[in-house]
Amino acid sequence: MEQQLNLAMPANFQELIEGAHVPDTALNHRTSRYEPLASIWFGEDSELLERLLDFYPRNPPSAILDATVNGGRFWRGSKRTIIGMDIDLRHKPSLVADNSKMPFRSQSFDVVVYDPPHIPNQGRDKSKDFNDRFGLVQRSSKENHYTFSHTFPPFLKEAYRILQSEGILLSKIADYVHHHRYQWAHIELIAAAREVGFTPCDCIIKIRKGPIIDPKWKTAHHTRRQHCYWLVFRKSKKCE
Repeated sequence: MEQQLNLAMPANFQELIEGAHVPDTALNHRTSRYEPLASIWFGEDSELLERLLDFYPRNPPSAILDATVNGGRFWRGSKRTIIGMDIDLRHKPSLVADNSKMPFRSQSFDVVVYDPPHIPNQGRDKSKDFNDRFGLVQRSSKENHYTFSHTFPPFLKEAYRILQSEGILLSKIADYVHHHRYQWAHIELIAAAREVGFTPCDCIIKIRKGPIIDPKWKTAHHTRRQHCYWLVFRKSKKCE
């Protein structure tokens, strides 16, 4: 059974959202402190995200948006105050909205978290139900080169707008193979982020427990990647 998450936002955030009703409950955030952070992570995303939020913001973040919250698995066990936004009402987010047209005032957030679909036409693997776990129900067309990279620029433009100066964008992304070619999703995301003004500042390799295994794949001429990336961007011309 999925854990029921308490996605909330600070009470004063009602004034930052145009035409939306949101809960006024709030959680406490942890005290930030410096700790060395490795470039390879073997644990859970939720544990890593806590470390990222302690490590990269200039000051302890009080205004955090998860722009693709889905079931909220990044925040299991977290005591931070966040706005969980999703376009799908079934996930019961704090706010239902499209992340390419976000209903927030400019410079409203210290941190934005983004986990875009990165397995648009995934192989079938009965041991991993990606559709149910991650909401991967949409397929990418040939016209979009079987990727979702066309969704990056409109989101990134909005993320840049709503972040405060020196604000942080944390994005989880994975490369994959489809239609007999390698899809360089993390490179396309970095290029699109630079285009709107973000500075790419860091990259953490997150090791996954296992790759997708499709019974129809007899021979695959590529590695079975068991990692994804957490990319760190700053709304600034510098990282340090």
